[in-house]
This record gives sequence, C-alpha cells and structure tokens, in this order.
Amino acid sequence: MTRIVLCGANGKMGKTVAGCIAGREDCCVIGGIDSYTQQYSDFEIVATPNELKEIPDVIIDYSNPSSLDSLLEYALVNNVALVLATTGYSDEQILKIKSASEQIPVFFTFNMSLGINLLVELAKKASSILGGQFDIEIVEKHHNQKIDAPSGTAIMIANAINETLDNEYHYVYDRHSRRMKRDKKEIGMHAIRGGTIVGEHDIIFAGHDEVITLSHSAASKTVFAEGSVNAAVYMKGKPAGLYDMKQLVID
Repeated sequence: MTRIVLCGANGKMGKTVAGCIAGREDCCVIGGIDSYTQQYSDFEIVATPNELKEIPDVIIDYSNPSSLDSLLEYALVNNVALVLATTGYSDEQILKIKSASEQIPVFFTFNMSLGINLLVELAKKASSILGGQFDIEIVEKHHNQKIDAPSGTAIMIANAINETLDNEYHYVYDRHSRRMKRDKKEIGMHAIRGGTIVGEHDIIFAGHDEVITLSHSAASKTVFAEGSVNAAVYMKGKPAGLYDMKQLVID
C-alpha cells in the first residue's frame, strides 16, 4: 500500500486525484497540503508540509511553483519521493528539482497523460524524418483559468523535437510584431485560452503542398490524475534519481 499526500489538495486537480485514489486498493491518501485547509474527505489537510502528522511514501504535487522550496526541503529531510505535476517552473526551479533528485526519487514531467507522452515520441520520429524540409508549429489550447503560456506540455514537445534536431532550432512565441519571412530554423508556439478546454495540443509539420498534424485532446482532468497516481505507486521504494513517464511505461 502506497501512502500518499496530496499537495494542492483543495484544488480541482487535487480533488480529482483524491477521487481516483479512493477507487484503488494499492494506495491511499493519508494527508493533504493546501493554503485552504477545509477538509472534504477522511484525510486531514494542513497548510505546510511540516504540519503533516505522518510521513508519506510519496507526495503528489498539483499546487503552484511557489510551493516547490518547502516540498523539496521536507522531502529531503524525510526521504520522501515526489511526483511533481505542477507546471510553470522557472529554469532555476528545474535546476533545484534536478539537484534534489540526486538525493531522493523525483518523478518530473510536464504532462502525466500516457497519450501525450506517446504524442511526444511520435513527434520525435516525425521530426527525424521531416526535419529541415517541413516547418514546425505547435498550437496548444487550454481553459481560461490557466496562468502559464505556452503550456508546459507544449514546451516539453518543442524541447523533444529540438533535441531530435540537434538543438538547432529556436522558439518563436509571437508573430504580430515580426515583419519578416519565417525562419527555417524556428518552431512556432501558439497559446489559446478559452472556456473550459481541458487541454489540446497540435503539432503541425507544414511542407510543400502537404501538411501532417499530430494531435492530442484530453476530455477530462482524470487522464492526468490517473497518470500521477500510477507514478506515485511506481515511485514507492525507488532509489534517488530523476524519473519520468518513459521509465513508468518501460518498467
């Protein structure tokens, strides 16, 4: 039985994760962390990690990048595995995550969906075949409450494509002020915010007289919640290191 604490427990994703765990027999929630501490289930919710009454096996984080320092500090002191599902981390924070993974097990990915991670692998394969001949554009759509843009998933996709192409490409986020032809060595990134769109990502490979589009659409937050719970169960007892969806799928 994997004992889990939810950071961001009172948020939409936190409650969705709690609902997923409630239907499973291989894990349970023993506590929550949230600045809003109203309890809605049989586990207590506290404002900071240090107020937890039990040390969990794993903490799943769907909160805010501002929570990272306190989470890393608690996890390092208590040797707790982390599943970091929050987006919007700065480059400095990502370096902190990588540094912490040298001492504790950390599962870190910009998207917990198995389908999205398959999309990334397909994009890498397409890039290895089409790169240099096709222009590459990434379009992502999310609900009107999402703060960061472009999404962490769009950045993950772009980075994977760029690595496949020997990191020779640069990202262009805004074209309205650019009065010039498109550079062949660029990846366009476009963010759309509206309504209750859970998450949609399109990767467009535009060539001469033909266009190839790879797409993924999430119909609910459950796909991400289930992915993070699977990651938490997988991480119990793992040695220190940086893990992502690829290890989860392979193992």
